Amino acid sequence: MAQQAPDFRLSDPALGQQLSDLKGKVVYLDFWASWCKPCRHSFSWMNHLQSEYGDQGLVILAVNLDAEPELAQGFLQRHPASFHIQFDPQGKIAEQYQLLGMPSSYLIDANGTLRHVHQGFFTDKQPVYHQQIKTLLGERYTGQLLTNMGAPK
Repeated sequence: MAQQAPDFRLSDPALGQQLSDLKGKVVYLDFWASWCKPCRHSFSWMNHLQSEYGDQGLVILAVNLDAEPELAQGFLQRHPASFHIQFDPQGKIAEQYQLLGMPSSYLIDANGTLRHVHQGFFTDKQPVYHQQIKTLLGERYTGQLLTNMGAPK
């Protein structure tokens, strides 16, 4: 059964106050840490996603769980991000999402519904991840089109 994505305060005012302010967008929510080896690969892939789908309504938000900010900053210097980064050193957001391991990602549709969960990052599953994102972006477009058309006259 689909559930609403747990809401939390956003640190980047360009995105809004809360995750729920991103309704109307498809959100790829990723959890990472500096010591996570697969996160190195997922960052370059998320940069690619941002350039490919950002203009179509995809928002990538990567939540860092390092307790020491300098570790996260060092990682970001080695693996720059062209997407939004949020810091969660106490793990409160991760707790809301019942995070089991890193990296983990959550695909949230334009209605704020949690639709897909991926534990780990596997390059051989990238085509599946792409298809899920394209499907949710397509639903977003269809929903906007129907909303903009309004009721028949």
